[in-house]
Amino acid sequence: MSYADTQYLDCVEHILAHGTHGNNRTGMPARKLPHQVMQFDLAQEFPILTTKFVAFKTAVKELLWIWQLQSNDVRRLQAMNCHIWDEWMLPDGTIGKAYGYQLAKYRQVDTLLDTLRRDPESRRMVVSLWNTEDLPEMSLYPCAFLTMWDVADGRLNCMLVQRSGDMGLGVPFNMTQYAVLVHLIARATGLTPGLFTHVINNAHIYDNHVDALRTQLARRDEALPAPRLVLKEGITDFYAFTPEDITLDGYEHLGKLAMEVSV
Repeated sequence: MSYADTQYLDCVEHILAHGTHGNNRTGMPARKLPHQVMQFDLAQEFPILTTKFVAFKTAVKELLWIWQLQSNDVRRLQAMNCHIWDEWMLPDGTIGKAYGYQLAKYRQVDTLLDTLRRDPESRRMVVSLWNTEDLPEMSLYPCAFLTMWDVADGRLNCMLVQRSGDMGLGVPFNMTQYAVLVHLIARATGLTPGLFTHVINNAHIYDNHVDALRTQLARRDEALPAPRLVLKEGITDFYAFTPEDITLDGYEHLGKLAMEVSV
């Protein structure tokens, strides 16, 4: 059984059983619990759900759009046949000063890569997308907004902090794509992927996702083994990877579960 399924479904079950129900910005009521944590040893397993289909290629494209292209231009994402940001696109075709814009503005990715190569013992490797000054000019405040990086015994460890986590749709994407990011950064800096810790401050389940998630919980005992992440050999430049260079070997799942996005 995939350990990703085990941890994720434990969180879902806990929220449904003990969460607080209320309204929120989207207008779709949700049940929420604070401070949910999942942790994966990437040397042992790649975390992607098998109890439902996760669109891996779409997740990778969004990740590269933010971290590699460092773009806020939704049209660049649409050119990759990825439309998950269409709902938040502003008239100028962007999402404002959000996500990739903040990485480019302060050269945060280059700084991280340089520090990992020059001073891997540093305790100051932090990448933040939360810029209070620019928040009013973002079409959506960043959800997965903070990563903190650490190296121990040649292993690259990463903690992702997510202020708000839609358990039905967003979290399965985020856990998978940031695990990919750790692998890419590790390859680019000559390190081995280590621990990936995913912290969700406000983990919530929208009312219109409950039935689908109960169906997924019923599949728990049928969960399948985790696949293997494969990065194309020979690429050591973080900026050289394409979506085609990042694949899964042996990804099997128990089928799609339809859920609507709450905007």
